[in-house]
Amino acid sequence: MSLTAPTGKTQTYSAALLALGMAGTVGTALGFQHLGGYIPCKLCLEQRTPYYIGIPLMALGFVAARLKAPAIVTRGLLAAGGLLMLYGMGLGVYHSGVEWGWWEGPADCTVGAPTSSYEGGNLLDQLNAVIPPSCTQAAGRFLGLSFAGWNVLASALWAAIALRAAFKR
Repeated sequence: MSLTAPTGKTQTYSAALLALGMAGTVGTALGFQHLGGYIPCKLCLEQRTPYYIGIPLMALGFVAARLKAPAIVTRGLLAAGGLLMLYGMGLGVYHSGVEWGWWEGPADCTVGAPTSSYEGGNLLDQLNAVIPPSCTQAAGRFLGLSFAGWNVLASALWAAIALRAAFKR
């Protein structure tokens, strides 16, 4: 296992899959927010950061692989993406534990995002009218998992793909 081993189709396809998969994952979260009306809590917003960083990194990894950049570049970008997704997975586990009451959440977990619709009037009044959800309450559960729980699974999948591609010969 080496970051300097030559790159091939595995790294190229993996980088493309990761860029699209990460975009789809965070796009789904944004869709639930802006189309579904789910207002994210502070921890929900923090879980998006690895995706916001990882998507362009994986796009760069794809370009690097296609341009036959030195292997350390492509594989390094894939490894960085994998580490970002492991971090995102950790954030999801932490948030899930807060929701289940296994441990305390941050003291400021009631800071949320404004709604996406603007219907005129005073913008500050609209921002003040939004009551962000608590990090301790799951907005909903599907098959027993909250959004944070599903993020754990998605992040684990993307981390596994990225790290496998980074270190596979």
